Amino acid sequence: MRVIAWLVEGTWPACVDAVRAHVPDSAEVVLLHVSGPDVPGLAHGAFAGLLGRGHPERDPGAMLETLGQGTAAGLLDAAAERLGRPCAREERSGRVEREVVAAAEGADLLVLARDGERSRLGPKSLGPAARFAVDHAPCPVLLVWPEPAPGLETIPPAPPRHR
Repeated sequence: MRVIAWLVEGTWPACVDAVRAHVPDSAEVVLLHVSGPDVPGLAHGAFAGLLGRGHPERDPGAMLETLGQGTAAGLLDAAAERLGRPCAREERSGRVEREVVAAAEGADLLVLARDGERSRLGPKSLGPAARFAVDHAPCPVLLVWPEPAPGLETIPPAPPRHR
């Protein structure tokens, strides 16, 4: 069994805990972190557009890429320690939602946490990237709450025609 646990800043402990609770010890676990191109790309573009291209050594995008890689490595290290068993670590960069789906190809399970509105039950508890991953994953998905789930009273009432 091959399990991919998609780790995101702020919600990764819930994914690791779900793997510990629901995945057999014999499974191959891959801890996945995906860095989007947004912030370094914006910095590269702003530097090129506003400050010119004459001094690439001063491009802030390169520094942001390096900082992002260190953050991902630290998160993966902390997650591996929390998991407490052998695992692989995978870092990807690109369109986050598409990289997650690609990483799940050939997997038996994808574990991810809700990343949207978490104060009530419903579809808004998934942000765009998580929604895409859930809708397009080529394997079963275990979707976890990063904290205790809200109560059933948070479900909105049915539309009038369905009451």
